[in-house]
Amino acid sequence: MADTPIAVIGPGAIGGLVAAMLQQAGHDVVVIARDRTAAQIAEHGLEIETDRFGTWHAPLPATTDVPPGARVVVAVKAEGVDAAAELLADARPIEVLSLLNGLDHLDVLRSALPGARLVGATIAGETLRTGAGEAGPPRVRHRGDLLRVVVPDDAVALGVVTALRDTPIEVVTGGTDTEVLWKKLRFLAPLALLTSAWATSIGDALTHDPVLTSGLLAEIAATATAEGVPTTGEELRGILAGFPATMRSSLQADIEAGREGELDAIGGAVRRRAAAHGIETPVLEDVIARIGVRVRDVG
Repeated sequence: MADTPIAVIGPGAIGGLVAAMLQQAGHDVVVIARDRTAAQIAEHGLEIETDRFGTWHAPLPATTDVPPGARVVVAVKAEGVDAAAELLADARPIEVLSLLNGLDHLDVLRSALPGARLVGATIAGETLRTGAGEAGPPRVRHRGDLLRVVVPDDAVALGVVTALRDTPIEVVTGGTDTEVLWKKLRFLAPLALLTSAWATSIGDALTHDPVLTSGLLAEIAATATAEGVPTTGEELRGILAGFPATMRSSLQADIEAGREGELDAIGGAVRRRAAAHGIETPVLEDVIARIGVRVRDVG
């Protein structure tokens, strides 16, 4: 393990934080990014600021290609999945741990890695990266105490999972790949969609339109249940109410910048799975349409 590098594809808010923590724990880490970002990080590193784990400079090496035979963490957003799959196909990595939102990315990555060990995991935590493309190092900000990676039960002995356990990140197991992804998506979807639709934090978004909120939570809960993760709308409401009332979503930030971001990877994924099970989702359709209008208006 010590001689095998860990390559983190996508040094954004999540990928940058994970890479910096792995390096801080003594692991050989390289971040993989597009030319401009790789050059900026190679020259300046990353500045990490957290509420719970301290502040430090991470002098991370960076390049545009995955080292052959590496252990890999994929932390790109939905629009970067195809490019990440191409990089992985060329590198033939030992193992790949994905930390993406949604569901569909696993099919794309699997198609590029026939027979390879690929694990669908999730990460929870409020992070933001700023300073990309500017002079000096990009900055990663982690707010609050929550920083948790959930991996499938059968991935507990994976090399990259063992490495993550050396960091301050909480690492837990949570069933199969599908169960792990749905346990996050079931609350991420309403968090992202409600904050984006109403352009406000989750505390206010939950109460902005109580009827719409109840309908959306019921549709998402029904879909999660059909996918093998029994859930109720009230359970989802309780999860969301347990977050800091001021929490915002990364999708919301994208929407406010005039980008669709992961709207399809999150809302679209739920809609497609619901349709496959014959579940009608009129409220979800309405919310996605509202967000689409906001994107066009901002753009």
